[in-house]
Amino acid sequence: MKNIIILQHIKIEDPGYIKDLMIEDGINLTTFELDEGEKIPDNLSKFDAMFCMGGPMDTWMEKDYPWLIDEKKAIKKFVVDLKKPYLGFCLGCQLLGEIVGGKVVKSKNPEIGMLNIDFSENKNNDLLFSEFPKKITSLQWHSYEVQELENNKDITLLASSPETKYQIFKYKNLAYGIQFHIEVKKTTVGEWGCVPEYKSALEKQLGEGALEKFDKDSQKHMPTMNNYSEILYNNFKKLIK
Repeated sequence: MKNIIILQHIKIEDPGYIKDLMIEDGINLTTFELDEGEKIPDNLSKFDAMFCMGGPMDTWMEKDYPWLIDEKKAIKKFVVDLKKPYLGFCLGCQLLGEIVGGKVVKSKNPEIGMLNIDFSENKNNDLLFSEFPKKITSLQWHSYEVQELENNKDITLLASSPETKYQIFKYKNLAYGIQFHIEVKKTTVGEWGCVPEYKSALEKQLGEGALEKFDKDSQKHMPTMNNYSEILYNNFKKLIK
């Protein structure tokens, strides 16, 4: 049985639809709720892969969330030292980007809504994303992004959007950062809308009462996003030894 460690920063933001698929497969999931004080174990070698999820905090908020310091060390140890598979979404993407030499900065324009992502030709030879079309629509909900990864020769850019260059990047062939939320399921937008930071960012970007419209829009795209999640997950399993 495979063992996967999940790092969460808020209880409602878990691997979503992909978590359901992992449970169906009988994978042993060990979740650490970092915002609730749970500590990442020193011995990470027993885990076969790591998922790192999103959250309302940002990578630079170490004074407010001191556990971010230990989390960054754990991710670096898992990915760089142990060379094990990693999948990071949103904040998890930004944490990976910072660890491998990038810089996380405030986006010129926040991306919130069902928005387009364009793949580069690099995806054609990528294990996880080669089956994806050239353009997809997925849920975005972020105000910060990774930049300045160009100097790391181990980084491959896989997808971008008009506002965010590093929508998907990979470190070597084992660690992936995904800035958007392909992992969502039917209940996600409604649950996230209850988080003050998320709701505020949403209404600031899309206007008062935007949550209901956003939820309806996401439901229209949900079958397609779930299908992409399934492809992503099935290919990610091939990385797990």
